[in-house]
Amino acid sequence: MPLVDNAVYVDGRRRLEPDSLDETFELMRQVQGMAWIGMYRPDDEEIQAIAREFSLHHLSVEDASKGHQRAKLEHYQDTLFVVLRPARYLDREERVEFGEVHVFVGPDFVLTIRHAEAPDLGRVRTRLEGTPELLAMGPDAVLYAILDEVVDGYEPVANGLENDIDEIENDLFGGNPGVARRIYRLHREVIEFQRATQPLQGMIETLQGDGSQYTIDNELGRRLRDVQDHVIRVVDRVNTFRALLQNALTVHSTLVAQRQNAEMQRMTETSLKQNEEVKRISSWAAILFAPTLIASIYGMNFDVMPELHWALGYPFAIVMMIGMGMGLYWTFKRNDWL
Repeated sequence: MPLVDNAVYVDGRRRLEPDSLDETFELMRQVQGMAWIGMYRPDDEEIQAIAREFSLHHLSVEDASKGHQRAKLEHYQDTLFVVLRPARYLDREERVEFGEVHVFVGPDFVLTIRHAEAPDLGRVRTRLEGTPELLAMGPDAVLYAILDEVVDGYEPVANGLENDIDEIENDLFGGNPGVARRIYRLHREVIEFQRATQPLQGMIETLQGDGSQYTIDNELGRRLRDVQDHVIRVVDRVNTFRALLQNALTVHSTLVAQRQNAEMQRMTETSLKQNEEVKRISSWAAILFAPTLIASIYGMNFDVMPELHWALGYPFAIVMMIGMGMGLYWTFKRNDWL
């Protein structure tokens, strides 16, 4: 049995520590106390055994067995079923780890089922046992303390995310090639964080609201309002984080497009320069080719050729070479090839 802690409380003080759940069920009724049972990743059979004893609704039991639930609060007759998504920031890995805790709150019992390391419910129990006047308020006080612990754990997570976003802003304009992947990963974490925190506002309002199916002590109501203030601040920060990351993605896309355009412009300019060079080389090659063609024709060693014995043949050939060269030069110059 994955029992983390199991105790029966009377008037806010720890009176009995049963060795088994069966003994817990019996003793809590004998002394008319409150049972607080903490479990860590129980299997379906263990959850079903507790569900039968406390007459838990089958839908809430099914959710607790499957896990991977969204943060929510549901009311089944005289029992509350609360799902919370605690989070903690891992400094070394620079990422957020999300957990899940299910809380069943009845008239004389509290059952907590953790599916991850966070939150530290042992610390919650110790704090409540140190203030018996608060614990004497019953299961509602335990629910308040768990909510407070989970919400307090969100603050360092928000600080860690804020630090990561500051680093991304530096990398964004520093040309870091891996910044896009980091922005996307951080954006997914912020969305998950948003899903964990936003439902808490409605959940606490439901516990406080007039005309609600579930009523809570006035003193606890005041304490819950303090928790709600913390939730509102965290939610506002998370919304800001999401907007900043969306802007960062937009800016990154713009910078990438600008770099691509600059590269294309550079390649175009290089291509134009190469074309100009090709034009010049081709022009001079044609200018030099014309006299070479004439000279090669008249350099043929044939006995019978036109103007072979003409006295003006040589100067005529020279003038023709120069004329063709100048004509080609003027043509290429006019067409901006030279």
